[in-house]
Amino acid sequence: MIKGTLILAAAALTARFLGLFQRVPLDYMLDKDGQLAFAVANQVYLLLLVVATGGIPSAISKMVSQRYALGRPEEARRIYKAALLFGAVAGVLLTTAMFILAPVYTDIVKKPIAELAVRAIAPALLLFPIIAMMRGYFQGRQFMAAGGVSQIIEQILRVIGGIGLALIVLAWGWGDAWGAAAATFGSVFGSIGAFAVMVWYGRKLRRQDLAEQAKKGSSYLRSRSGSGSALPFRSIYKEIFSMSLPAVVTAMTVQFLYTFDSTLFIRLTERFYDLETATHVFADYTIKAMSLAGIPPILAIALGASIIPVISSAFSVGNMNEVQRQSSLVMRIVCFTGVPIALLLTVAAYSVTGFLFSSPSGSGTVALLTLGTIFQITMMTTNSILYGLGKPKKPMYHTFFGLALKVVFSIALAPFLGVYGLIIASSICFIVITMLNVASIWRIVKLSVLGRRWGTYMIAVAVSALAGWGAENGILAWTEGWPDKLSYLVAGIVTAAVVGALYLALLAALRVITPEDVRSFPGPLRKLLTKVLKPFYRKAL
Repeated sequence: MIKGTLILAAAALTARFLGLFQRVPLDYMLDKDGQLAFAVANQVYLLLLVVATGGIPSAISKMVSQRYALGRPEEARRIYKAALLFGAVAGVLLTTAMFILAPVYTDIVKKPIAELAVRAIAPALLLFPIIAMMRGYFQGRQFMAAGGVSQIIEQILRVIGGIGLALIVLAWGWGDAWGAAAATFGSVFGSIGAFAVMVWYGRKLRRQDLAEQAKKGSSYLRSRSGSGSALPFRSIYKEIFSMSLPAVVTAMTVQFLYTFDSTLFIRLTERFYDLETATHVFADYTIKAMSLAGIPPILAIALGASIIPVISSAFSVGNMNEVQRQSSLVMRIVCFTGVPIALLLTVAAYSVTGFLFSSPSGSGTVALLTLGTIFQITMMTTNSILYGLGKPKKPMYHTFFGLALKVVFSIALAPFLGVYGLIIASSICFIVITMLNVASIWRIVKLSVLGRRWGTYMIAVAVSALAGWGAENGILAWTEGWPDKLSYLVAGIVTAAVVGALYLALLAALRVITPEDVRSFPGPLRKLLTKVLKPFYRKAL
C-alpha cells in the first residue's frame, strides 16, 4: 500500500506543480477576463470528467483486485474490456454535449468571453474517459507506475502545448478570449500523451501476464481456460454502476464545490462586491487559491487510490486485523504528513502568492482555502476506507448531506462575507462529511490513529503555525527594502524551515509520533526520521 501510495503521490505532486506552472504564467499573460475564461472552461471540464469517470475507475480497481484475489483473472480482463467500451462512448457524448452547450453555460456564468475556451477544451474529453478506465484497471492490479507516469506526461504536454499556443495567439493580437482558448486546448495535447503512455504500459502488462501463465504450465492454462470469459457485459455494467454511482458522488465533491462557486460567484456576491471588484476577487480565487489548494490533498488522493484494493482484498477474505491495521495506518500518515503541508501554505500564503504570481493579492483567500483542505484530506481518506470496506453508499449519503449544507451556507454567507463565505461553507461541508464517515467506520472496525495523543498533536500543530506566522512577518519586515520577489522567496523558505523543523521536533518531544509509527513508514522516510528522532527515543529506534 505504501509503495503504491509513494508512486502515485510523487506522480501527483509532479503533475500538480506542472499544472500550477500553467496557471502562474497565465496570471502574467492574460487580463482578469481572460483568466476567468480559462478558469470557467477548466472547472466545467473537470466537473464533467469527474461525473463521467469519477467512480468507475475506483469500481474497476475494486472489482479487478477482488477477482485476482479469488483467482479469476479472466473475469478481471473481461471487466476491463467492458470499461474501455464505456469510456469510448462516454468520451464521444461528453465532447459533443460540451461543444454544443458552451454558449448556454457561459450565459449562466455571465461570462460569454469563456465560450471559445469551453469549446477548445471539449475534445480532451474524447480520450480521458478511456484513460481513466485504464488507470482503474492498473490500480486494481496494484500496478501504480502506469497511472503515475501518464499523469506526468499529460501535464508536461498540457503546460507546454497550452502556454505555447497562448503565446502564439496573443502575439498575433487575437485577444484574451482566443488566448484563454489556446491555453485550455493544451489539455487535448495532454490527453493524447497520457493515452499513448497507458497503451504502452497495457502492452507491457499483457506480456508479463503471458510470461507468468507460461511459467505455470499448460495445466494452469487449462484450468483457467474460459474462466469468466463468458461473463456478460450486462452483468459487468450492473456491478460497475451499482458500485460507481456512490463513488461518482463522493469523487465529485471538491469539483462540485469549485464549479458551484465559479458558476454562481458573481450572482451570490453581488451584494458584497461591485462587478469590477468581483471580477478581480473571482480571478484570484480561481487562478491562485484553487491551484495552490490542490497541493495539500495530493497525498490523500494517492492514499485513497492505493488503500481501496488493499482493504478490499483483506476485507473480502475476512482478514479484519489487516483491515484495521491498514485503515489506521493511512489515517496516521495523513495526520503526520498532510496537515503540515496545508499548515505551511496557510501561514505563508502571502509570501507564496506574491512569489509565484504577479502580486500577493488574494493571499487571504489562499490562506483560508488551503486551511480548509485539512478537512478535505480527512474527508477523502475516510471515503476511500469506507469504499474498500464495501460500504460505498455511506459516504454517498454523507456527501449529499454535506453538499446540501454547502449550498445553504453559501447562500447565507456569501452576500455578507463574499468569497470567504463560500470558502467557510465548503469547510463546513468537509467537516460534516468527515465526522459522519468516521462514525460509520467505527461501526465496522475500530481505528487506532493517535489515541490519547490528540491533545499533544494539536499543541504541536498550533505552536508550529504560530511560529511560522511570526517568522514570515519578521522576514518580510526585515527585507522590506529588497526586491519584492526576493523578499517573498526568502520569507517563504524561512517559514517552511521553521514550520517543518518545529513541527517535527514537537511531534518527537511531545511523544506524538512513536517508534512503532516510524517503523511503519517507507524505507527512505523511516531512515530520515530515525536519524532525526533518535535523540528523543535513544535505543527505541
